[in-house]
Amino acid sequence: MDTLLLSRIQFGANISFHILFPTITIALGWMLLFFKLRFSATGERKWMDAYMFWVKVFALSFAMGVVSGITMSFQFGTNWPGFMETVGNVAGPLLAYEIMTAFFLEAVFLGIMLFGASKVKSWVHTLATFLVAFGTTMSTFWIIVLNSWMHTPQGYELIDGVVHATNWFEIIFNPSMPYRFVHMMLASGLTVAFLIAGISALRMLWGDKGEDVKSALRVGIIAAAGLIPLQILAGDMHGLNTLEYQPAKVAAMEGNWETSSNVPLILFAIPDQENRTNHFEISIPNGASYILKHKAEGVVPGLNDFVAEDGTILHPRVSAVFFSFRIMIGTGIAMLLLSWAGVVLLRKYGAGHMPKLPLIAFSAMSFSGWIATLAGWYTTEIGRQPWLVQGVLSTKDAVSDVPAGMVLSTLIGYLVIYAALIIAYMGVITYLARKATRGEPLTSRQYPRGGTTDVPVLQPGE
Repeated sequence: MDTLLLSRIQFGANISFHILFPTITIALGWMLLFFKLRFSATGERKWMDAYMFWVKVFALSFAMGVVSGITMSFQFGTNWPGFMETVGNVAGPLLAYEIMTAFFLEAVFLGIMLFGASKVKSWVHTLATFLVAFGTTMSTFWIIVLNSWMHTPQGYELIDGVVHATNWFEIIFNPSMPYRFVHMMLASGLTVAFLIAGISALRMLWGDKGEDVKSALRVGIIAAAGLIPLQILAGDMHGLNTLEYQPAKVAAMEGNWETSSNVPLILFAIPDQENRTNHFEISIPNGASYILKHKAEGVVPGLNDFVAEDGTILHPRVSAVFFSFRIMIGTGIAMLLLSWAGVVLLRKYGAGHMPKLPLIAFSAMSFSGWIATLAGWYTTEIGRQPWLVQGVLSTKDAVSDVPAGMVLSTLIGYLVIYAALIIAYMGVITYLARKATRGEPLTSRQYPRGGTTDVPVLQPGE
């Protein structure tokens, strides 16, 4: 447990906690815009009721994301000084672009979105919701640009060990960026779809048959069923891009040790990196070759190609990548089956008469998007090792010389605080759902500039 390993664990813990909340706010902002547009188009109160419930979840998630993002950025200086020293000429401007294009929008219009429904004209409130949603998407864009560049760096030159930008277009639109951005946006959409469906199902199990709950349940299920096949397609395209630019990662994902054709698709195994083999392997013949090369005789790279002559391992830790990839895939399959079954049940019973068992299933899957997102994040980030920036900067060359004991003490502090915050976050969402189920009224006000419809309006402090 040296400084390098502890620093990696600490940053991994921090970013794992942080990514949970943007994963919700990215797509939830657009879902709120959908609710608001439906209310404006139909005048049906159920859509504004749904908006006012979920905007609270958005505000809570946004606050958690901002706070956790600040502590994460500190670690660039405390734990990874070599990162900015080497690639700061690229990373610094990209992070600045995020602030200028995303944070400014969110900071200016978030207050109107949260508290302005009864104080401004309806179209102004709708515009504020759109701009906040757009801001979260722009924030995602710039972060994905930087992260993608770290995986597939282009548009730079190395002078005296320091990276200098030569072509910003190539930096921003690096080879893996479009795939990662689409994959992340769809992951956020699925996370929010299952969260909305799950919490709505929970409210129905508690006896809440309100029109807003039924509409939210229907929207969540249909959105999930529509997004999951798109995510499977995007994931396949992302995998092919990774095969081209990071073959060692793909070899670890597949648990394939020797480069060959007719490579099986391993469903389960226990990789043994020391002996460079798999134990208890269950596989489908030719499956990996079909998926990655679209033909049985397709050649798939093996891990043994990524070992230096002196024995240095140049590929990631196999077990971590292998199992996290399968957790992501397994969660995705569960999402596919449940959401499609949900659509069938909606057509048969309607949202208001959904059987109890699928409601329980959707409730249990409320935070399944988090599991899939974290598993996918671990696959892609651990799969980049031993590089921090692929082919440019190794992880061990970027770490600080802070004593291991100091890193360990702060790591323990982070983990304790994060565990408490996660429990509190999930508890608050459950409390909001229970409060709404009991019929405790939100503060009701006229909607003076948007028509005569009496709607619940969020007030500061609620």
